[in-house]
Amino acid sequence: MGIFNKLFNGSSEPKEEKVLPWIPLNTIEQLDVITEKSKTKTQLIFKHSTRCGISRMVMNQFVSAFDVDNNVDLYYLDLISYRDVSNEVGYKFQVMHQSPQLLVIKNGVVVAHASHGAINEMDINRFV
Repeated sequence: MGIFNKLFNGSSEPKEEKVLPWIPLNTIEQLDVITEKSKTKTQLIFKHSTRCGISRMVMNQFVSAFDVDNNVDLYYLDLISYRDVSNEVGYKFQVMHQSPQLLVIKNGVVVAHASHGAINEMDINRFV
């Protein structure tokens, strides 16, 4: 068993999982709060499909690479469970739905957005 562990895990020590300060986005009313808060603090919405392997992979990469100070609020939207909220995000912020998708909101408008692998190429710090 040791050889498989070395090949696939690299270590027998458990790795600490990085936990981001996610704020669950599960009501349409929260979008007005996000809009208002974006006037003083950058707001991020990560739209995730819990049924999509690509979405899971991109989210894991995002979590691993996330290195933004506390000047942002980070919202997590499970778009399968909250389809109505996901639809309203598109209408309110005038961004075509994609999954996974990251929206950067400042002063009430989306200043940047990306989907799939482009999420992890985005330099979020330049919008903070």
